[in-house]
Amino acid sequence: MALRAIYGAAMKFSLMSEPQLGGTYDQILAAARWAEAEGLVSFARSDHFYSSGDPTPDATDAFATLAGLARETEKIRLCVLVTPITFRHPAVILKNAVTTDQMSGGRLDLGVGTGWMELEHEVFGLDFYDWKGRFERFEETLDYLEAAFGPDPVEYEGKHYRIKGNIGPKPQGIRLVIGGSGEKRTPTLAGTRADEYNMFLRPPADAATRIATMRAAAGDRKVEVTMMGPALVGRTQAEFEAVRDAAAARRGISGEELEKRWADAGYIVGTPDRIAETLAALEEVGVERIYLQWLDLSDLDGMKEMVDVVRSA
Repeated sequence: MALRAIYGAAMKFSLMSEPQLGGTYDQILAAARWAEAEGLVSFARSDHFYSSGDPTPDATDAFATLAGLARETEKIRLCVLVTPITFRHPAVILKNAVTTDQMSGGRLDLGVGTGWMELEHEVFGLDFYDWKGRFERFEETLDYLEAAFGPDPVEYEGKHYRIKGNIGPKPQGIRLVIGGSGEKRTPTLAGTRADEYNMFLRPPADAATRIATMRAAAGDRKVEVTMMGPALVGRTQAEFEAVRDAAAARRGISGEELEKRWADAGYIVGTPDRIAETLAALEEVGVERIYLQWLDLSDLDGMKEMVDVVRSA
């Protein structure tokens, strides 16, 4: 607890789910409502069309479910983390976003990314451009959205996309989220364009270099720094080891090996004292909020316990 006492327990939390791995709308709603009741900042979900599990899980649409949550929650922010530009033309991203934002009363956080899972593109017959092609379209999508979110008349023309005319509705409270693992280009884009810069959990030293790049690009702009990832935790050492060993057995490895892998990667691991040290170290380098990732939406009790343990640290 020493580091948390020194640096202050300022870390905020969101809940993040991956429904392409399975999860009905009702299960998603139950998780979001619980997160709202607990005072978490936001409920986020991924935007994937497919998972290679056996049997293949049902995978719901991100914007459709968020639109439903917009009407069935009251205060919690709702986030797509993130929508790939390969799935939708920026006009479709735009209309989905401003409609969901309107339905929620200005509570949408719009994460946009390049896309990375080639398999789901193959399954659905979607074009999966090379890295250069995806990043070109990603940057143009940001330009397109910036123009569309601004005052009318709107006009933008790029290599791949164009938009022109009087366009509505306009955002009420959309925050733009840019995230990724890159060391230079992504944090620079986040610093100049986004309201929030997100990356997967990693050791503080690795995060610090990316955050410094983002801050240099941002200048006087306020950009929130967030991370997303899993937690392997327990209230006592015995409880932690039981959770750890069960997770390791599902992966066919030892509990000690899983613990080392996750700790080395910078994930949240252990009992409250150890969790507190991890959070304090991330706070020290500038991380302000963590999306706690939970994969099994059929196990709400396990989800609640994980979040409670982390927040108690």
